[in-house]
Amino acid sequence: MPSCYHDNTLSEDFELLPAVDVLDGKAVRLERGAYDRVAADAGDPFELIARVAAARPPLVHVVALGAARDGGAPVELARRAVAAAAPVPVQLGGGVRSVADALALVDAGVARVMIGTAAFGPRPLEEYVDALGGRLVVAVDVADGVVRTAGWLESTRLTTAEALERCTAAGVGRILCTAIARDGTLAGPDLDLVREARAGFGGALLAAGGIRNAADVEAVHRAGADGAVVGRALLESGYGFTSAQR
Repeated sequence: MPSCYHDNTLSEDFELLPAVDVLDGKAVRLERGAYDRVAADAGDPFELIARVAAARPPLVHVVALGAARDGGAPVELARRAVAAAAPVPVQLGGGVRSVADALALVDAGVARVMIGTAAFGPRPLEEYVDALGGRLVVAVDVADGVVRTAGWLESTRLTTAEALERCTAAGVGRILCTAIARDGTLAGPDLDLVREARAGFGGALLAAGGIRNAADVEAVHRAGADGAVVGRALLESGYGFTSAQR
């Protein structure tokens, strides 16, 4: 954790991850995932990745928004993100629609591959667990109690509980649960959603959506999260990713 956010209530293995979302070649933050509502624009994504990586977070979280919406593994973006973040590892999502897509990102150097659309599609989730093991992160992106995919534009009709059950049954070890209604708003996290995710999933739980400051990070930790992803607060204030981590 950055020293300015250190608190004894946070466990030493809690992961605070800076998020860099990429759309049309720029680092952006969308409001509630709407592609026509850019809440923040930070320009060159690779410069931003390098800047936050210099603070030595556990990983840098990168999402290829265009690929998330349209499909297609963003291999070149992945390579450039990995190079910019080095030696800090990269957790990257967006566009994965097959095991081959996921493995292409691993080949590009990505440490953790995040899948959402593929996780709740027609192919068995177990295929991704078998192929990726501990490199896999399943995105459970929730709006109005229902999981959404394809850049949050499509509904799976799965409730949060049903999605968590599917992850557990498939042997998924790590999920990222995002409150879509809070994402990019700086309105504070959805602690009820974090608690529901913690109750329904026994693996590692990352939380995202609405996080503004250290108090919010501490709140999601107390609600049961093992880590938090910080997006808009990073772009607008740096959120402490400006000095060496512990």
